[in-house]
Amino acid sequence: MLFEIILAIIFGILAGTLTGLIPGIHINLIAVILLSYSAYLLELTLPLTLAIFITAMAITHTFLDFIPSIFLGAPDEDSFLSILPGHKFLLKGKAHHAIILTLYGSLSALLIIILLIPIFILFLPFIYQPISNIMPFILILIAVFLILKEPQSKIWAFIIFLLAGFLGTASSDIGIKQPLLPLLTGLFGASSLVISINRKIKIPEQITTSLKNIKLTKKSFAKSISASLIASPFTAFIPAVGASQAAVIGNQVIPLNQEEFLFLLGAINTIVMALSFVTFYVIGKTRTGAVVAVSQLLPEITNINLLLIVTTITISGIISFYIAIFISKFSAKKINKIKYSKLSIIILAILTIVVFLFSDFFNPLGGILGLLVFITSISLGITCIELKIRRIHLMGALIIPTILFYL
Repeated sequence: MLFEIILAIIFGILAGTLTGLIPGIHINLIAVILLSYSAYLLELTLPLTLAIFITAMAITHTFLDFIPSIFLGAPDEDSFLSILPGHKFLLKGKAHHAIILTLYGSLSALLIIILLIPIFILFLPFIYQPISNIMPFILILIAVFLILKEPQSKIWAFIIFLLAGFLGTASSDIGIKQPLLPLLTGLFGASSLVISINRKIKIPEQITTSLKNIKLTKKSFAKSISASLIASPFTAFIPAVGASQAAVIGNQVIPLNQEEFLFLLGAINTIVMALSFVTFYVIGKTRTGAVVAVSQLLPEITNINLLLIVTTITISGIISFYIAIFISKFSAKKINKIKYSKLSIIILAILTIVVFLFSDFFNPLGGILGLLVFITSISLGITCIELKIRRIHLMGALIIPTILFYL
């Protein structure tokens, strides 16, 4: 049994590395595919072993998925906000620096998770419903703050926010299996790629600074950790609030600079994934595709199972940290030798194919609708960039549907 669990962790880390690095492939999608083959897989191994594999894969993914987001501008639904400051670091030759900051956040998250687990177990059953009842009003306040803090045109910020919200609502209602894939990929990733192609952006030589020279001050570290502690628990209450939305909440409560925000993104990305397992253990609610898959394999998580899952999260996170550093350093040495406009065209083509195939894998019409959402999202993303409006307002695509769902 122990040997099987060790193998499951190893293969889970390898799988999570691949899903994290391949543009457009989100862990939720892989979890759905695994579930469809679970009957066959369970003839080869135990449900717990497969659950450990999924856990290791999911946590590893949260460490690796910032690499394509920052180097290529090709995010998934949990890392797309990293494009905003990450692309600036890339153009300054400091993409590796940006990725290390997210990795420090993810690594710190492992300790935060251990601290949060007993708090969640004790208090979540009592505060879940009251917080859920007022969450729409909290999101409305966040939306107002986002717009009022726009340094350019608040009117355009409001219009962009509403248009993004309409697009997000429409994409959820037209029958696409994976609506966030074309929506967020278009708004944040593909729109940046199109701009890069048109402007023929050249990537400068990247600096691969050693770890000891990349660090936050004690004040910045405390701010980022505090923001992640405040924001992450919200994901346990509201199904539509994921890592990206939690990061926005954290940044509104405690304003952060670009380095602190990247650290926050890394921390929240890992915390949200890990806490989704704890949330299922405490109140039986599933918040991520990975946990949905685990819930089908283990209808009830026992104390021993939870201990194994937390151990898997910790081991996978530590190993993934060093894997990500190696890959980031390698990428930093090679990226400026590649013609970025051609690379952007290739990535854009890959994302288009991924959107078509996975918007609804078994229905070509779903793929066409996915492409329609994708193209519309790209147009709105480009409009936001050209108007020089902060792209954080595109978060309306997630915030408005969530508000409408609960009102």
